[in-house]
Amino acid sequence: MSRFWNSRVHGLHPYIPGEQPRLADLLKLNTNESPYGPSPKVLEAIKDSAEDSLRLYPDPTAQALRETIATRFGTRPERVFVGNGSDEVLAHTFRALFHNDAPLLFSDVTYGFYPVYCGLFDQPYRHIPLNDKFEIDIDAYEGPCGGIAIANPNANTGIALSLDAIESVLKRHPDRTVVIDEAYVDFGADSAIDLTHRYDNLLVVQTLSKSYALAGLRVGFAIGSPELIEGLIRVKDSFNSYPLSHPAQQGAIAAIEDREWLEAITRRVMQSRDRLVPELENLGFQVLPSCANFVLVRHPTHPAGSLAAALRERSILVRHLSTPRIQDWLRITIGTDEACNRLIKTLQTILSS
Repeated sequence: MSRFWNSRVHGLHPYIPGEQPRLADLLKLNTNESPYGPSPKVLEAIKDSAEDSLRLYPDPTAQALRETIATRFGTRPERVFVGNGSDEVLAHTFRALFHNDAPLLFSDVTYGFYPVYCGLFDQPYRHIPLNDKFEIDIDAYEGPCGGIAIANPNANTGIALSLDAIESVLKRHPDRTVVIDEAYVDFGADSAIDLTHRYDNLLVVQTLSKSYALAGLRVGFAIGSPELIEGLIRVKDSFNSYPLSHPAQQGAIAAIEDREWLEAITRRVMQSRDRLVPELENLGFQVLPSCANFVLVRHPTHPAGSLAAALRERSILVRHLSTPRIQDWLRITIGTDEACNRLIKTLQTILSS
């Protein structure tokens, strides 16, 4: 607490990012980063772009990147917005497109930044509980609202919605912005991007941090109607006209254009996930069905906090979240097959001790 803080800061409960420690022989399975590197074409593009561009401001409109995204997803550049990671894109969305005359609707287990942004931007909100299977209950997204935010696949559970379910929400709330946050969509779910051509209230947000293995580059984007995109641009240009450096823009272009690399590394992650799940179940864990690069698991006789601590003592980090519905669960990022083998062997030792 400080006398220099204004009332808004006093009331904030900031988002707590995943731990980034420096430990010997660390196996980091706590922040859903890719176990593989980005496309070599990305590294080449970043190197080439930095040689004569750092003294100049980057393109504030990121026109070339927006054109690349538009080509990749079969849309037009004026329907594309880019930002410094999907977190910034979401922040501008909360500021520009949600209305504070009614609560924003999102599930009680979802991306932890949603309530943080609500506090920062004075946006009332209402949690919509997941059902008993930890699935999003689409039929509960009813009544007046200031907008809707849905992570699909859902953050922390990995469970995905069908496009029919998403479309039903769009039809019920034609005058409010519906955001589909697709940070993990490339690991087995269906993207709602094509629906943006039929529903002008839909904004789809994606990131290059997970499937493209570019968490350190900080690039995210949104696709939606020109009306929604213009609202985001107005907020962006009132906050920071240059959110993406020239190397970030060029690296992102190279990543999006190299679809072969994207498909190869996401396929490897999904194959590792499919091998890991039965091995965890053989150890007695309950594992939620995941379309993401992580799994959410619970052991019936070993508390999640104790397991996380025991793994950390052995230089393996997993995520133990404090959200009430999942405080007995662990979120485990999918690593390489070698990493998954180390995890399983370590869990066998812990559970048998």
